[in-house]
Amino acid sequence: MRIAVMGSGGVGGFFGGLLVKGGADVHFIARGAHLAAMRQNGLTIEGPMPLHLPNVSATDDPKTIGLVDLVMFCVKLWDTDAAARQLLPIVGPQTGIISFQNGVQKDDMLRPIFGDAALMGGVTYVGTAISRPGVIAQTGPLQRMVFGEYDGRRSARAEEFLAACKRGGINAEISDDVRRSIWEKFVVLVAMSGATTSMRHTIGPIRSNPLTREFLLDLAREAVAVGRAHGVALPADYAEQRIPFFDGWPPEMTTSMHHDLNAGKPLELRWLAGGVVTLGAQVNVPTPMNRAVRDILTLHADGKLAAH
Repeated sequence: MRIAVMGSGGVGGFFGGLLVKGGADVHFIARGAHLAAMRQNGLTIEGPMPLHLPNVSATDDPKTIGLVDLVMFCVKLWDTDAAARQLLPIVGPQTGIISFQNGVQKDDMLRPIFGDAALMGGVTYVGTAISRPGVIAQTGPLQRMVFGEYDGRRSARAEEFLAACKRGGINAEISDDVRRSIWEKFVVLVAMSGATTSMRHTIGPIRSNPLTREFLLDLAREAVAVGRAHGVALPADYAEQRIPFFDGWPPEMTTSMHHDLNAGKPLELRWLAGGVVTLGAQVNVPTPMNRAVRDILTLHADGKLAAH
């Protein structure tokens, strides 16, 4: 299976590396120092699933790859439009495109570019980040990937991608309701990213303090209420069902938005806490806790340079 990974950072680099290990024909699209290191030294994963791939296919020009069977779309949300248009030369009539980006509005951004037929839904659960060029650091053992067709069928391309994931040791599954699966991840990510970034702490201290623990859960509860109002099949107590998940993370675990804040990079705030606020307003569901996160962080949303 020919796979292009658009955005080879924490998520794309980690899962793409495992796919290479399993024998898939993977082409990484990256840029800057990370691309240079991958070309010179290959790709390294550090942590519970260590891996070194001395030779990987990496480029900053998708046109050089040729047509692919599937695209793993893993760029930051603010880069979506520009990155998607770069992929048009490698997308054929049967090519599947799975966005593993954050949020629930991501595929609405891609649909005008690729059309309905190309898009599949997907989410990942993993704690990763680029620790230095060419090296992906994994925090904690959790790694899971869920994807599927929006109409719920088990298509040939979904089955083929599942087989490639399994060969690479990825804990992957096909969802029969991928919209619900995306919202399940969204509930968790909204809570985790909002709490860790607004409080400037890892998950350990946040879940250990009664006040901040309740704030974390309230962020999740609001996302659940908004999803249910939009017709997503989430249980009313889904936030409470995720408590063992929140408690299971290593205490030093944090989120990519918290990493981005510390690095002075732009934040995906508009699509996380801000997404809950926007989508809540459409269905008249109040979202005061997520509005607080959005408003607290809004001066940092465009990154350090923009703030100055």
